[in-house]
Parts: sequence; structure tokens; C-alpha cells
Amino acid sequence: MKVKFFCFFSFLLLAGLSVSAQTAAPAAMVKLQSPPPTNKVPVAEFYEGGQQALYEFINKEMIYPPLAKRNRIAGQIIVSFVLNEDGSTSSHKIVKDLSGGLGAEALRLVKLLKFKAPGYSLNTSVPINFKL
Repeated sequence: MKVKFFCFFSFLLLAGLSVSAQTAAPAAMVKLQSPPPTNKVPVAEFYEGGQQALYEFINKEMIYPPLAKRNRIAGQIIVSFVLNEDGSTSSHKIVKDLSGGLGAEALRLVKLLKFKAPGYSLNTSVPINFKL
């Protein structure tokens, strides 16, 4: 009878150790996450004056669409384009639109941007925030 109890308690002890060993490994994996994303726009390094000058130009040239203003539409529009080797842009398209004419205005603003020549072609995007 003592042998049965000893075997039973040994089994419980081993089962408990194996369960605790399995739960410790995923906790270590959770700590190995990628670094938090930055708010830096990669194409801004090719704009004269950097990211701050890029968004100052966008805010200066922005005309809030009357339909979006009337319907109180605000948010972020993302426009992708190709930055060519000579600094010109092409293949503009709206990736994220909120309606009310915000996408068309963001597309117009991106077409106005003038970049320095990077020396290679680059597919990129620019987020444009519309706030009332």
C-alpha cells in the first residue's frame, strides 16, 4: 500500500514540475518583442528641411474640403507613391481614404511635394492627418 501511495505522489510531483516548466518558456518569449514603431516618415529624409518642413508645407497648402468639414469628417489619409531617382514622384494612389473629398485633397498635396534626388527609386507612403 505504501508503494502505491509513493508512486502516486511521485507521479503528481513530476506532473506538476512538467507543467510549471512548460508555462515558464512562453513567458520568456513574450519579452522578446520587436521595438515599438517610430512616428518617422522614411521619405522625409529626402525632403528639404526634413519631416518637420514636410508637414509644415502640407499644413500650409491644405484646403479642408467643404463636404468633409460640413460632415465633421477627420482622420488620417495615407497616400502611396514612387519617389523616382531624380526626385520626381509618380504612381500616386490613395491607400486609406475617409471620404468627403479628403483623399483627393491628400493626393493633391502629395503631388505638390518636391524631393531631393535619392539616386534610386523608392516605393513609399505619406500619412496626412486632417483635424477640424
